[in-house]
Amino acid sequence: MRVLIAEHDHAHYAQLLRQAAPDLQVMTSGDSAELASLAADCPVWLGQPDLLATLLRQGHQPQWLQSTWAGITPLLAEGLTRNYRLTRAVGIFGQVMAEYVLTYLLGHEREVLARLVSQVERKWDNRLGQSLAGRKVLIVGAGDIGQSVAQFLLPFGVHLYGIASEAREQAPFIEVAPLSELGRLVGEVDYVVNLLPNTPVTHDLYNAALFKQFKSTGLFINVGRGVAVVDADLVQALKDGHLAGAVIDVCRQEPLPQRHPFWTAWGLLLTGHSSAPTSPSMMVQLFVENLRAYQAGGALRGEVDFNRGY
Repeated sequence: MRVLIAEHDHAHYAQLLRQAAPDLQVMTSGDSAELASLAADCPVWLGQPDLLATLLRQGHQPQWLQSTWAGITPLLAEGLTRNYRLTRAVGIFGQVMAEYVLTYLLGHEREVLARLVSQVERKWDNRLGQSLAGRKVLIVGAGDIGQSVAQFLLPFGVHLYGIASEAREQAPFIEVAPLSELGRLVGEVDYVVNLLPNTPVTHDLYNAALFKQFKSTGLFINVGRGVAVVDADLVQALKDGHLAGAVIDVCRQEPLPQRHPFWTAWGLLLTGHSSAPTSPSMMVQLFVENLRAYQAGGALRGEVDFNRGY
């Protein structure tokens, strides 16, 4: 079977895939024109949604496409064909995302940034740090990644709550509520971690009205999608003290424009979409597992429902 790889790091992916599945014909190129010519003869594609969306826009179409991103927004653009099977990257981001979230939860409790300011000002800072034990954490998006984040946080003694498309019982969460209950829960927890995908119902979800319901001591972490947040409303909410701080990894426009208010917003830390980089080796392992299932006519991990957008 011929597999097309469309990745910035395409040579590395090709090497790993040839080692993992020597029976495959791996096709790739760093030249966009050559990549397009190869696409016509490859029924299976592996790569970045932005690069593969370009091939779809040119009229090429696979039988199955494996995204190397958890998000597949570029492939859902208006006018692009959806007459193929699409899978997104699942099961490979849990630990790195959990490490990211844990970094900023602990940093917030220990007031790391404030101590750094004290050091710069040469002030001896002997304030007492706090603990995560007993804190309430709301994970908005209790799916594959959200479940992994929750499992990593559990040993720190936090009380875990989740938001999903519908209410359900799901360990280790005390409660998993539907999206309609978000306003209630943000006012009851110490940390709100957004992991929601980019869908019509998640756009502008975090607006002025919702931020007013946060605890004034709460921290908001967005590692989902930038379109979920009304940027100006978050900046104003921080200024008005409706929440204590925000850690923003994803933005509506990336890189963030130089004049964007996030750069200078009080209590806001930008992390440049660095929360969960894709591991090529883990991605290739997932792809090969899915490929064997695809060849056997079985179910694929992470298969996307185009109507839902994930």
